[in-house]
Amino acid sequence: MATRSLLAPPAVTSGRTGSPPTFSVIIAAYEVAPIVHAAVESALQQTLRPKEVIVCDDGSSDDLQAALEPFRDRVVLLRKEHGGEASAKNAAAAAASGDFVVILDADDVFFPERLEAIAEAVVARPDLDVITTDAYLEADGAIVRHCYDGRWRFEVDDQRTELLRRNFVFGLVAVRREVFLRHGGFDESILWTTDWECWIRLVLSGSKIGCIDAPLALYRLREDSLSARREEITRGKIMTLEKTRRDSRLSDEERAVVDASIAGYARELALLLARRSILTGGGDARRRAIAVATGPRFGWRARVEAALMALAPRRAAKRLRRREEDSWVGAGGIRVRRESSGDPDSSIADAHT
Repeated sequence: MATRSLLAPPAVTSGRTGSPPTFSVIIAAYEVAPIVHAAVESALQQTLRPKEVIVCDDGSSDDLQAALEPFRDRVVLLRKEHGGEASAKNAAAAAASGDFVVILDADDVFFPERLEAIAEAVVARPDLDVITTDAYLEADGAIVRHCYDGRWRFEVDDQRTELLRRNFVFGLVAVRREVFLRHGGFDESILWTTDWECWIRLVLSGSKIGCIDAPLALYRLREDSLSARREEITRGKIMTLEKTRRDSRLSDEERAVVDASIAGYARELALLLARRSILTGGGDARRRAIAVATGPRFGWRARVEAALMALAPRRAAKRLRRREEDSWVGAGGIRVRRESSGDPDSSIADAHT
């Protein structure tokens, strides 16, 4: 199939040959019996059939085996004690036998040509260790945008530096299994941002990442109205970067980039905590708001919002509650209006800049 690829510059040398790869699709499963059917079916209906589809049950209490019964011998089912999504993906990758492991979340789907397009990119560029594609983002049953658009782009030229600023890799990746396992897979101690931390390690080790510039998956944005969850995601980003900062392979210039990124996400977290304190009537609400309004490097939108929170906390709380009633926030900080197909936005981007 003909697709345009966004590929990093080729490595100077590569000992690999451009032969067609084999794929193991892996699905981490925890309490997903009602929704996993479509994901598994999409993996099995690829125009280029995967070598295997592995579902790792991460200690679920639901009847996953019954949900997979229609697929019987076409799916490998692993079982393990509950240890989190990263541990389930690591277990599935360790059991896989394909050249690449391809991550598929239990409530998302691949379009039929996805593995074929990735295989073509691997043959053309055998030095690539990680390949992703564009995708449609769906919320409440409606397509809201592409994954890669003007608000979020895939980095081609300077992946090493840009990855220290943000995770530009759409998560349903194909990653070379031998490279993934050799570098330890996902860090199971990091929640929410374990994939970003892994891609940083691989790129610092010399891996290149490619992207197929075509929407070949459907990624379902999940409602997450709990501010505490967004705070944990931001803390995960900071934890990822703090671990990265200790990596001896960083240059002084790259370590400065990491420091700037940590400071940016710390500002993002400060705004989130101020909002939650205002919403809950916390005794530290005004102090947190003033710290954002007067703190260095906050964007002007964050400063104005924080100043209003400090001056009129009840009015600010009412506005925040109305916002939560009118919209919800999914992955990547994308805010989606309820019962509306209006453009989503990122509500905390200005705190980070």
